[in-house]
Amino acid sequence: MKTIGLIGGMSFESTVEYYKIINGEVNKRLGNLHSAKMLIESYDFDEIEKLQSAENWEVLTEILVKSAQKLENSGADYIAIATNTMHITAPDVQKKINVPLIHIAQAAGNYIVKNKMHTVALFGTGYTMTKSFYKDKLKEDFGINVIIPEAYEREIINKIIYDELCKGIISDNSRQKLLDIILKCELSGAQAVVLGCTELPNIIKTASIPIINTTKIHCLEIVDKILC
Repeated sequence: MKTIGLIGGMSFESTVEYYKIINGEVNKRLGNLHSAKMLIESYDFDEIEKLQSAENWEVLTEILVKSAQKLENSGADYIAIATNTMHITAPDVQKKINVPLIHIAQAAGNYIVKNKMHTVALFGTGYTMTKSFYKDKLKEDFGINVIIPEAYEREIINKIIYDELCKGIISDNSRQKLLDIILKCELSGAQAVVLGCTELPNIIKTASIPIINTTKIHCLEIVDKILC
């Protein structure tokens, strides 16, 4: 078994899911008392969020590069960033390390193509939905059409993520708002919705169209790599 180096704490709610899913899947595949060999570098998300709000991606990139290098130097054979949004730094992180970074959008793209889908809606933080790093990877690497919710809908989704899900708050009212936006995306041609925020699967389990749980898909890709 190889060792995964996980950059987490963005937020801790999603990192908990990564720990559970990765270890559970390793145990499922290997049996007995097996669990994953894992190193975790976890942040105070409040500090990260302030830098996000200030659009200080240069400093954020430096922070994640240092974490990845630290994990590599501590014995990690692979690096994974346990959040969709911070994959905005992924290309620069990969350039600064000598082990592979397992990209969450790459894992999502593989899943979408495998399931013969060509048009998906993308939900996530405002950064994930509006910046190019995620949707362009799906489009350019996989030929997938990406539908982005309208501006006021993006504000709703972003607020639910930061004000509720990152704090472990699950609201039926917020769930219904998300389901309503998903239905609208379906009417615009979306065959599925990419839950491109690692906290979103905590509130959306099913919808009018298939959901693509990037947290689980990423974790399964990680397990594939460390057990190959």
